[in-house]
Amino acid sequence: MTRSKLDRAYKFLIILALSITALILIKDIAVPIAFAGLFAIVLLPIEKRIEARLGRIFSITIVLVGSLIVLGLVIWFVIAQLSSLAASLPSIEERFSDFVNNLSGSVHEQLNIGLDEQIQLLKDGLKNLSTYVGDLVLSTSYLAYFFIQVPIYVFLFLFYRDRFQEFLLAIVPGSDLKWKDEIQNVVRSYISGLALVVIIAGALNSIGLLILGIDHAIFFGFLSGALTMIPYIGITIGALLPTLLALITKDSAWYAVGVIAVHSFVQFLEGNFITPKITGSKISVNAMAAILALLIGGKIWGIVGMILAVPAVGILKIVLSYSTELKPFVILLGDKNSDEIRRLEKESDPPAIPPTTA
Repeated sequence: MTRSKLDRAYKFLIILALSITALILIKDIAVPIAFAGLFAIVLLPIEKRIEARLGRIFSITIVLVGSLIVLGLVIWFVIAQLSSLAASLPSIEERFSDFVNNLSGSVHEQLNIGLDEQIQLLKDGLKNLSTYVGDLVLSTSYLAYFFIQVPIYVFLFLFYRDRFQEFLLAIVPGSDLKWKDEIQNVVRSYISGLALVVIIAGALNSIGLLILGIDHAIFFGFLSGALTMIPYIGITIGALLPTLLALITKDSAWYAVGVIAVHSFVQFLEGNFITPKITGSKISVNAMAAILALLIGGKIWGIVGMILAVPAVGILKIVLSYSTELKPFVILLGDKNSDEIRRLEKESDPPAIPPTTA
């Protein structure tokens, strides 16, 4: 039995490595499909209720149109905030020029770095920045493709869901597909919880920035809140822009310190209270597994991979828990203690067959 388990684990690791390689090679195709699958799972209960009255095609259409309207309102809010930010750019640019001049003088006095060396360092930095901007332009063009593809895939997933279920039954004959229902419940709970976390973190950041008097506080607050979708590091990245804006537009550096303090406090609340209470119990992945998932996801699909990493590990953990040979991997991924793991193993083990009497 032990050798069989090791053989199954060995095959699983090979399949996992091949799957990661395939995901890297077909990134442009797989990313919209992955998001569409998650959205389809979330929208399925609503679609089912409407389908009972109007039929499948009309119900799917209504759900998709409603979702696009909500998305359109979010995009409208972002564009309005960006327009307000763009209108204030001339004054920010003038203050930024003064900030750079003062910073250059301080660097020359404190570090004894001449103006020519500073200019060369700035050129190198701008060269790297141009690379990131080029990647951003490519990402923006890909974003249009993404928003066209995802609704189409969502429609197809919802419309052909019965065939997917028949396919799974054909692969695993006699299965009750209990793991499928568990995955759907986890995905729905996680995404709804994540949306709530983004709203709460964005509101807290915005309130803190408004109290400090930082320009465009609502935009930067909710931008940082949205970046909480990238666990552990997202809200830190979101603090950089308002901190820089505070350094440029305010007379005292204490405003920048205040911005950092606000984001640190919100990050503390988000990491220790908000997220564990809302989404922590849904995915149930330990910190080490989550961090490794973020690194691997970022290596495979960049920022998108980091966003999808934690729910992907949660889904993988559910699938592994239904395999007797691969169940030890659940111990590495989960955050339950040993007693809970043993209890789950007893619940999932097949009942013993009583011996027959002669």
